[in-house]
Amino acid sequence: MSQTTVVETTLSGLKLLGRGKVRDIYEVDGKLLLVASDRLSAFDVVMPDGIPGKGKVLTQISAFWFRMLSDIIPNHMISIDVDTFPAAARAHAETLRGRAMLCRKAKPFPIECVVRGYLSGSGWAEYREKGEVCGIPLPKGLRESDRLPEPIFTPATKEEKGHHDENISFDRMVRVVGKETAEKVRSIVVALYSKAAAYAKGKGILIADTKFELGIADGELILIDEALTPDSSRFWPAAGYEPGGPQKSFDKQFVRDYLLTLPWNKTAPGPRLPAEVVEKTALKYREALTILTGKDIE
Repeated sequence: MSQTTVVETTLSGLKLLGRGKVRDIYEVDGKLLLVASDRLSAFDVVMPDGIPGKGKVLTQISAFWFRMLSDIIPNHMISIDVDTFPAAARAHAETLRGRAMLCRKAKPFPIECVVRGYLSGSGWAEYREKGEVCGIPLPKGLRESDRLPEPIFTPATKEEKGHHDENISFDRMVRVVGKETAEKVRSIVVALYSKAAAYAKGKGILIADTKFELGIADGELILIDEALTPDSSRFWPAAGYEPGGPQKSFDKQFVRDYLLTLPWNKTAPGPRLPAEVVEKTALKYREALTILTGKDIE
């Protein structure tokens, strides 16, 4: 199935609230319309070339997890079926089909909620330096990509654009949101990760770590934004898993590997991507969707 590439949307009749690295956010009938574009960012820079179908993959994987995990915490999803959207949005059905999610509004929770089941990324870097991650002591002698004895919750601050989120200790999170809320959030996100990771492992994907976004709607905590996608998580093929170094992944790996071969200083504007890199990356995203859900892009 060939896919057109949607790098940016301009939807007449809808109020544009903002654009993230990937999503264009609109308001319609007092609700949010999250439109996942095919933009791709690497090293915090949005690339000039989109990845065809990527936004549809992100939307459909998120919807899959929102439905599966709704017994643990409610979420903001109302529908991804364009035919049920308000009339002003249905007018753009061709653009929105498969890549848009109608959501209820929520006030974003001030802390990034990261759960790690394996030692990788910034967690691995901190472990090598301190023997711990976000104040959590870990056993000695762990290798890069080792599975942790149990999943750990490693909160982070939400930084402004252009700045990296900062890993923080649980105690620091308590000072921001209070002990009861912090403990409740930790319990929820570890439960979300554990259920998702067990399901994915049965399908041949290891979820090394993931970032959840929570919000508050009608006085209750809900899951918002995206859930357990290749953009917000590290997905590794279980078949080739071998601790002791980096793993292959279902995400932007081809793009990152290519960029590292260039004399590029990791600041905007990003370089153009060869067709082969774009194509391989698109296939990886779609492969993750198919393995997890049993379906191809709708």
